[in-house]
Amino acid sequence: MVLAAGLGTRMRPLTEATPKPLLKLAGRTLLDHALDRIDAAGIGTVVVNAHWFPEQVEAVCAARPNPPRVLREEPIQETGGGMRDALPHLGGAPFLAVNGDAFWLDGPTPTIERLAATFRAGEMDALLLLVRAATVEGEVGRGDFLLDPLGRVRLPKEREISPYVYAGVQIVHPRLLEGAPDGPFGTMLLWKRAIEAGRLFGLVHDGAWFHLSRPIDLRKAETALATGLQRVLF
Repeated sequence: MVLAAGLGTRMRPLTEATPKPLLKLAGRTLLDHALDRIDAAGIGTVVVNAHWFPEQVEAVCAARPNPPRVLREEPIQETGGGMRDALPHLGGAPFLAVNGDAFWLDGPTPTIERLAATFRAGEMDALLLLVRAATVEGEVGRGDFLLDPLGRVRLPKEREISPYVYAGVQIVHPRLLEGAPDGPFGTMLLWKRAIEAGRLFGLVHDGAWFHLSRPIDLRKAETALATGLQRVLF
């Protein structure tokens, strides 16, 4: 699944009439980059949700060789509600969920392949791709998570610095969404529950990742890619 229903408010004015996942980087939309990686991983059933100018998302998806199913979301359901509503179209097996604005470069092994090889369905409710906050250019606050020696994710305590940032890519077991509330809600609600059960895990990305929150982030990423600087980020 690609989560492409957000409003992209921090990316304005670029998103005033364009969904954030349809902004271009290196000549292709962010959504196309995500779908390219999903197709390369051999994933056959793909769902994209859309809310902000959904007809634009539908047009981009329809133009692809293997068009994904687009689910119009009205009203907007946030990340957790979006996954909940897409679940009937995804089957009963664990699935990949990618934020529509996530952009990364693979390390030696394709990132989706690494996640799939690491995921243990009996033990994990979700496996998050994480990036070391110290390697991220741009404002990421104090980071999102910490990892224990077994790869389990936990939240920071007060004044504790979190070394890892969520990269916008995860493998989700459907049981993560069991008992999910009605209406809009964020994925953090589900993650906190999984953390309490010791069932939320993380995998540290071994390639490059670009924080794309504001227009300046997009410009910096474009410059880095155009000049080949991505090589120094590995």
